[in-house]
Amino acid sequence: MSAQDDFMKLFLTIGLSEQKAVETLKNDVLSKHLKYVIEEAVKNKGSLKEIGMLLYHLAARIKVQISHFIPMLVEYIVTKKLDSQQRIDAALEYLLSHLKEDLNVKEFETSCGVGVIVSPEEIEHVVEKVIKKYREELLEKRYRFNVGTIMQEVRTMLKWADGKAIKNEVDLQVLDLLGPKTEADFSQVKQTKKAKVSKPSGESKPIETVAVNGVENSLGAISISEMMKTKVHFHKPGENFKTDGYVVTSNTMKLLQEHLKITGGQVRTRFPPEPNGILHIGHAKAININFGYAAAHDGICFLRYDDTNPEKEEEKFFIGIKDMVEWLGYKPYKVTHSSDYFDELYEYAVLLIKKGLAYVCHQKQEEIKGFNPPPSPWRERPIEENLRLFEDMKNGKLEEGEATLRMKITLEEGKQDPVAYRIKFFPHHRTGDKWCIYPTYDYTHCLCDSLEHITHSLCTKEFQNRRSSYYWLCNSLDVYCPVQWEYGRLNMNYTVVSKRKIAKLITEGIVKDWDDPRLFTLSALRRRGFPPEAINNFCAQMGVTGAQAVVDPQMLESFVRDFLNTTAPRAMVVLEPLKVKIINFPLPKTTDIQVPNFPNDPQQGFHFVPFASELYIERTDFKEAGDKGYRRLTPDQPVGLRHAGYVISVTEVLKDSQGNVIELYVKCEPTSAAEKPKAFIHWVSQPLNIEVRIYERLFKHKNPEDANEVPGGFLSDCNKKSLEVLQAYGDLSLKNARVYNKFQFERIGFFSVDPDSTPGKMVFNRTVTLKEDAGKI
Repeated sequence: MSAQDDFMKLFLTIGLSEQKAVETLKNDVLSKHLKYVIEEAVKNKGSLKEIGMLLYHLAARIKVQISHFIPMLVEYIVTKKLDSQQRIDAALEYLLSHLKEDLNVKEFETSCGVGVIVSPEEIEHVVEKVIKKYREELLEKRYRFNVGTIMQEVRTMLKWADGKAIKNEVDLQVLDLLGPKTEADFSQVKQTKKAKVSKPSGESKPIETVAVNGVENSLGAISISEMMKTKVHFHKPGENFKTDGYVVTSNTMKLLQEHLKITGGQVRTRFPPEPNGILHIGHAKAININFGYAAAHDGICFLRYDDTNPEKEEEKFFIGIKDMVEWLGYKPYKVTHSSDYFDELYEYAVLLIKKGLAYVCHQKQEEIKGFNPPPSPWRERPIEENLRLFEDMKNGKLEEGEATLRMKITLEEGKQDPVAYRIKFFPHHRTGDKWCIYPTYDYTHCLCDSLEHITHSLCTKEFQNRRSSYYWLCNSLDVYCPVQWEYGRLNMNYTVVSKRKIAKLITEGIVKDWDDPRLFTLSALRRRGFPPEAINNFCAQMGVTGAQAVVDPQMLESFVRDFLNTTAPRAMVVLEPLKVKIINFPLPKTTDIQVPNFPNDPQQGFHFVPFASELYIERTDFKEAGDKGYRRLTPDQPVGLRHAGYVISVTEVLKDSQGNVIELYVKCEPTSAAEKPKAFIHWVSQPLNIEVRIYERLFKHKNPEDANEVPGGFLSDCNKKSLEVLQAYGDLSLKNARVYNKFQFERIGFFSVDPDSTPGKMVFNRTVTLKEDAGKI
């Protein structure tokens, strides 16, 4: 039997057809690689036909320069760690991009998704979401629609999902939507030029999803500005009437013309937070959308405090909100308050009563809760009586809870006659004791938008059921009516953002304050070291869609990591110090070593660190008996000192009475004269004493508020090991660091200077690790 016959027989064992095997034999390099791959699979006792296509894919894609990794890669295939062509491609890409480095197994496995399992439920959910996006086009084109578009988008969102499983789910959901093919579907359709997809023009349609393969910024995500210019299609100023659901009255066009004269056709948005808590990551999306849309269209954005509930408002919240808006890089055109318009709002309420569209009601709050409350017996009371009673409410003649002013309208979800005004004998932060009646959000919001001539009232999806009352109220009062657009809110797993729940965490002593770095308030993220640029680009990645987004913290952290990788200078820090004495120190005295701020870009400057005969290394960088994969310091294995130009080897290990290693005696020699070590480790000499705070997730479950997952409630779900405080040694380049300065501690992670720092003691918070933890995915 010839060698070619042997090859042929071997190739058939993995399930290749004879024709495919013959074609393969014509390629000598492929044949040799495939033979090698199959033989290694046999050694590993792999089921050849079950993994045959993966083995063939590996042989076809492997490059000569990494062919020595074939045994390892085959083992990963046999053990089903690399169970798809996509994972194999990612593995090969990683190996090719790290040719001159020792293999970091953990990093390698993370890069090719080892251990990441995408459940059928996840695939079903994402496919459903994408099909919803293309629903109108699918219904129009039916089976002429290119489902590859859906497949690709799902694949982008679920990188490690099985391709067959995605295809099956797409086919199933398309069939469910369109039904079986009809005779018309089978008929040949003439190809025509692709028609332009009309821009979404109304609130009932989902706002266009942002694709991230558009214009790229330095982080690989589309920027807020570019997203707002090219991916979000709202109405033009003055063209409010073109949006679906907008109510056109006999006076609408006149009001719009007056509006255009006042604004000059300028885009106007507003960010309207309640000043009763600290902003969180969800607000970052709202800030970016409101300020970002205005900025992208040469418009203006107001910061308007919705200060209609004086009982819960505090000065620190007003200040904190403005600080966070500006920290994210946005400057409000003007800071306003709902209370600025209390006089106008009162006059509007009187006018509403005169029109017979509002009435004073004496039902208690508990009576009108829910969606089917009993109708008010005072709904049809005379206008004059309503005016007198409303005046009495204003003048403090009625007690709290004794009366409210209600509007005669039914909201989308069926709630009838929402409250416009209620009595509160509580001084206001800005107006003092002038008022004892305060307007509600349902009444205030749209009228303040009208008074400020807002063009685009952008809000989260839960306010969609207030849209009809928004339009109704403006039109009932015959004032300019803006357009309300809704988008899906942003939620984060493994956290709570409720003001009440965060306050509970603070009072229980689980976190220290609103800016505790374990929280996802914006002040907490700033303190932890998250750059505002990374948060903004993360929000751009989320896009502006009608769907609610729930993401894991890793996604935000990856944006932070990418940004800091190019902006945070390097420093050497030892978290668990082990003393090392160089017995043949080659220099006459302590010498300053020049260390690059960015090793991959020397043009960004240098700093100096002392190099003395006594230094400290990471305790984990030494083992008395190293195992097979251990590449750092052992009595039999030298290591290099980063940036120093020397290799050290152990001559003596000193221990305490309990047998713990307390010091190493080593000798050194220049790197140029020594055999190349397996690793280079960081070190510090004449160090700076610093405190390092290592933060982990505060909660153990994705949704700590889910009673099914966490029966004891969110307080019982707290991770008791979410904060570890270490007394560490840092190099002297950190001595003059200022609060919020960011650094990469070499081989450890990214860190930020905490406000607790004092001249005598620097405190650093870990922002993110150097690489994403695969175990958390």
